[in-house]
Amino acid sequence: MPKKSRGMMPQSTAGLIRYFEESDEQIKLKPEHIIGIAIAIIILELLLKFML
Repeated sequence: MPKKSRGMMPQSTAGLIRYFEESDEQIKLKPEHIIGIAIAIIILELLLKFML
């Protein structure tokens, strides 16, 4: 039995939005800054846990 060939649908970009082009970030942080902030929070929590 022959396979039915499906017609190709036309490709369109209607309705697609590129969000990365529309938003301007106010704060830009490097990954090193995020890791440093996380380590500082962990140290602060450990100090508070063992001091109190």
